[in-house]
This record gives sequence, structure tokens and C-alpha cells, in this order.
Amino acid sequence: MKNSFIPAPAVLGMLGGGQLGRYFVMAAHELGYQVWVLDPDTDSPAGRIADRHLCADYDDSAALAELAKGCAAVTTEFENVPAETLAILAESVPVHPSAAAVSVCQDRIAEKTFLKTHGLPHGPFTEITSLEDLRDPHKAPAHLFPGILKAARLGYDGKGQAVVEDRAAAEAAWLELGSVRCILEAKLPLDYEISVVLARGQDGQVRAFPSAENRHRNGILDVSIVPAWGSACLADTACEVAEKLAGCLGYVGTLGVEFFVSRGQLVVNEMAPRPHNSGHYTIDACGTNQFEQQVRALCGLPLGDARAHSAAVMVNLLGDLWFENGQEREPDWQSLLAVPGLSLHLYGKQSPRAGRKMGHFTIIGADSKQVYEHALKARVILGLPDA
Repeated sequence: MKNSFIPAPAVLGMLGGGQLGRYFVMAAHELGYQVWVLDPDTDSPAGRIADRHLCADYDDSAALAELAKGCAAVTTEFENVPAETLAILAESVPVHPSAAAVSVCQDRIAEKTFLKTHGLPHGPFTEITSLEDLRDPHKAPAHLFPGILKAARLGYDGKGQAVVEDRAAAEAAWLELGSVRCILEAKLPLDYEISVVLARGQDGQVRAFPSAENRHRNGILDVSIVPAWGSACLADTACEVAEKLAGCLGYVGTLGVEFFVSRGQLVVNEMAPRPHNSGHYTIDACGTNQFEQQVRALCGLPLGDARAHSAAVMVNLLGDLWFENGQEREPDWQSLLAVPGLSLHLYGKQSPRAGRKMGHFTIIGADSKQVYEHALKARVILGLPDA
């Protein structure tokens, strides 16, 4: 398929005003584009630096009509924007990724079914719509316990899910989750987790960034290490699986794919139809970062070089860091910025709170182990626990 080239200074539309949208605005501005952001938050990080902020809900018909009329193309930074919104916009303006691709990624049952249909590696799962499903040994067989019960929609950063050791625990968790459609997945023994962030152009060209090894705390990404310390062969295979997945979706844009490595085997955990937290290292360690790739794919430009010029460790900074003994305080940025090879990124969010992603820092260097040691020292400076 031929690229549909959109030259600067065209106006691009962004659905969502969080930090991912903010970085998109910055990347688009660097390439000479203007950006309109649609987000209901009056003080959204992306909205505050966009050329225009349409402060409205994602299904607001007047705002969507204005976005479609004023923009040359539209994308998203948030997988929970209704797929119907993307479909409505696509009637009059190019939209990437498509409503069809996003609809797969925003529903865990559709996502796992997609993986199964296309022969992509996945763990055992079943759909749960009632207590009767959980009580039925054919619908919810014994090999799915212990398992993880997840709401089919709107879950992220560990929200909307519960580890369930047995059928009785699953029944209680289903009620706690609001008796909504869920997916029950077998809890797999975990060696480690990796992710692949890639960009796919309108012509099917793909550029995958080096795989990151990820460590989580309380269900939220804590640290990403690049290159991944696990098997290089598995990292290469993960890129191949992610590229096949993107092709099967007919995906255009930047895509994040999370993998479990279980007993030495790759299993796709989930995919995100947008730039990914574990890809933030690309801002400092790659010639072209994941947000610029998103702009390039949307506008029909050639994708940039995704190779890393340095080893990198990225550490998330959550709102908890701004509090000590119940009192709000400013973290010690001066000492942090004295760490060799460190870049600090704060997202401009005004109100820190526990679990909220306020920023991150990345340390780059020639030697992966040395970079990791610097990251540990930086964590001590901020009072963060060991990674």
C-alpha cells in the first residue's frame, strides 16, 4: 500500500492528553507539524503544549466534527478511547491506528482470541460472563487455577484484575470486579518479562526497537533495561512475533507488545496500540524515538533508524516520591542530575498522588551493567527501593 504523505505544517489530531500525547506533540513540533489535542481534562499535559486543546469527551459529536474538519490525520495515545470514535473520524479523515486494530487491543478477550486465531504464542484462557461459568469445570477447567481474573475492558497498570488461587476465590473476585465480562488466564511461572516497541508504516515497513527487560512493582512498570539481559535469541524472536502481530492487525503507528518468558518460552501478555512506557528509553538511547516514529507513520514519512546507540535503564517516577511521612516534598533533583549519563523527564502534572506516573529518568552508557549500577545509585538518592 502506498504511503499517504502529509507535509508539514499540517494539523495533526491527538486523542488523549497524557504524557504519551505530550511527547507526540513535542515530536510533531520538531518535524514542523501543528497538533490539536482532544481530552476532557482541562489541565492535561499534552493539551497545555498543543497548538489547540479541545476540552471535551471522546464521544462529543461537536468536538469530533471540529477535529475531523481541522486535522489532516488523527491518532491516539490511549487505548481506551472508544473504537467508535476512531471509526467516526475515519469517515472523513485518515486515522491510524485503525478502529479495528484498537478494538482488538482494548478488549482482553478479543486480544487473546486474536492471538489464538493467528497462531501467536499465548497462555491458556477462557471467557467468564457469569458465576455459572466459573463453577463449570468445562468452561473454567482446573488447569486455569491458580489464575488471574481480569476485567475484559478498561484495566491498566495492574488495575481491574485479581490473582485467584481456586474457584471460590475467582467467584469472590468476579463479584468484586463488578460482575463484568472477564477473562480467566492461567498464572504462568515467570522467568522475566520483556517488551518490544515497534513502528509500522502505511506501506508495511517495520522498525522494531531493541527489546527491553521489564520489572514491575504493584502492577506498575518500575524499571526497563535495554538491551534485555535475557537470551538474545528470545529477544530476536520477540521482535519477529511482534512484527507478525502488527502485520496481522494491519497496524499503522507505534505499537507496544508485552511478553512473559515462562520456562524459557515466549508468551504474549498484551499489546498496546500506542507508544509504550517501556519505550521511553528511546528518547535518549535511539536516533529516532518511539514518538517521532508515531508521527512519521501517521504522516506517511519513512520510518527512522530504531537502533540503540547506547545501553539504557529507564526508571519510572510515581507520585509516591513526592511524599514523606505524609508530607508533600520536592524530590532531590539536584543530586539526581549529578549522576553520570542521566536524563530527567517530568511530565508537567500538577498533582502528585500515589501510583500516578509523574515522570521518569533514563541513564545511558556503553556498558549495560555499569548503567544499571548508576541507576541503582540514582534510586538511593531519591529514596526508591531496590529494583
